[in-house]
Amino acid sequence: MARAPLLQISDIALTFGGDPVFEDLSLVVQPGDRVALVGRNGSGKSTLMKVMAGLVEVDSGTRVASPGVQVGYMEQDPTMEGFETLGEYAASGLDPDEAYKVDMVAEGLKFDPAGKVATASGGERRRAALAKLMAEAPELMLLDEPTNHLDIEAIAWLENELKTTRAAFVLISHDRAFLRALTRATLWIDRGAVRRAEEGFENFEAWRDKIWEEEDQQRHKLNRKIKQEARWAVEGISARRTRNQGRLRALQDLRAEKAGQIKRQGTAAMAFDGGSTSGKKVVEAFGLTKSFGDKQIVQGLDLTVQRGDRIAFVGPNGVGKTTLIKMLLGQVEPDEGSVKLGTNLDIALFDQTRAALNNEMSLWENLANDPELGVSGKSDQIMVRGNPKHVVGYLKEFLFDEAQARAPVRSLSGGEKARLLLARLMARESNLLILDEPTNDLDIETLDLLQDILGDYDGTVLLVSHDRDFLDRVATTTIAMEGNGQAVVYAGGWTDYRAQRGGDFVESKEASKPLAKKQKQVEKKAETGLSFTEKHRLEELPSVIDQLTAEIGKLEELLADPELFTKQPVKFQKASDALVARQIALSDAEDEWMTLEEKVAG
Repeated sequence: MARAPLLQISDIALTFGGDPVFEDLSLVVQPGDRVALVGRNGSGKSTLMKVMAGLVEVDSGTRVASPGVQVGYMEQDPTMEGFETLGEYAASGLDPDEAYKVDMVAEGLKFDPAGKVATASGGERRRAALAKLMAEAPELMLLDEPTNHLDIEAIAWLENELKTTRAAFVLISHDRAFLRALTRATLWIDRGAVRRAEEGFENFEAWRDKIWEEEDQQRHKLNRKIKQEARWAVEGISARRTRNQGRLRALQDLRAEKAGQIKRQGTAAMAFDGGSTSGKKVVEAFGLTKSFGDKQIVQGLDLTVQRGDRIAFVGPNGVGKTTLIKMLLGQVEPDEGSVKLGTNLDIALFDQTRAALNNEMSLWENLANDPELGVSGKSDQIMVRGNPKHVVGYLKEFLFDEAQARAPVRSLSGGEKARLLLARLMARESNLLILDEPTNDLDIETLDLLQDILGDYDGTVLLVSHDRDFLDRVATTTIAMEGNGQAVVYAGGWTDYRAQRGGDFVESKEASKPLAKKQKQVEKKAETGLSFTEKHRLEELPSVIDQLTAEIGKLEELLADPELFTKQPVKFQKASDALVARQIALSDAEDEWMTLEEKVAG
């Protein structure tokens, strides 16, 4: 006997004062469903989830939850008025004898139930909202970006809890690894319509691309038919005016069909400009040690950051990742040790707190009041990598329409705020990018694009992220901050780090002890004559040299086209510049490899 659905939405329509958000939308959530809810930023994912939770009243249609079914919703911005502590808020839906469940969940999510609501950060409030939902354990959980503000260890705990739950859940997340591990069906919001596939997120992109390909084929056929009918109308209508009015009306219908098609949203015109070239060595750190009271951030760290490195900093929340980056940039003084910055550095910062954005100002004003972009006041132009552009035109490149340009930043979704911050960041030239949690709230397509442009970026990247998939795609080196001053350098991204550490990323007995700096240096140098960092650098240099050699070969092949210079002079110049840069990088890498090999040989 088939079980009744947990939740059913039928023929709903919703409009917020303009174009419809949804029309004739229907969906069903069954017992045991594990559903990924995906779509572009601004497509209505959070709005649909609020409709499912019964928090948004629709213009028409029905929402029906089966009798006795509890539907729980994790709010992104929970209202906590009337509660003194986060724990009181999290336990507010429980019987008093079940309040212990909040403490159990709080341990896994790593937040303090005794924390005061009045002083709690946005991340702490969101973790309390997630703890409330997990402790209540409803039959259907609606989770809107639950991994934001969680470190990797807490994400792993939540992932395990959701794997073993008997409840159904619908999940919005930017974290590919999280979605792949948990989902068995996919709801895709695209231009106001919702499609469902009985496959998890693992197969989403192939499914999406197939649908888009079919759409393109249908659009091509429609355009061809319109062209044929229009030619007939021009050439033959005078002789057959009376008996062919029906065919003319059919042509009008075809044109109306084409006009009614909703164009797919493109990708943002993202680009980082490396600007001037920095020195070969970007940062050199010697014996860095830093504590705040009894809390040890780092002890005895030696590190060399080379031009072109992509270095990820991972570790639990509060371990000191941002503090270490600030020390490497000379913004925080170490207790011991020293930092030497390279020459000709142009630094650009993506701040996870979005502090560079003024929520009460419009998007226009946020771009037109930035001294770093060379503009102030009510200017209608900004300098974008050395060239003047109209503010609205530049915002359109990042998928904001003209109406949004005058709207306050507080009206944007989290993903749109991240995109606006990237627009500010990409307007300036830089050769050292500091990216502090850049992936929060971004949609899958924007994450793909960000990954690609970071791959093409000529400068150096220091990255803090808890997104395991993004770390694997971007990072060439991972610095694991594991508590008590322990900061260890690993080659590669997140998966490489786990493999080198034996797959266990929960703090081990060894990680709970401070670095024994002198012992570490003696052991490593006794084996190879190299420091720990030098040893890893020597191991990775052959692959770096191979990659540069392959890129040089492709560029030389491109430049061998005799018509490239005359037909595409801009492309020719970019390819020529890239070839010179990679030839210099290859020479540097080969010199570095020979120096390290000679050091090994004594």
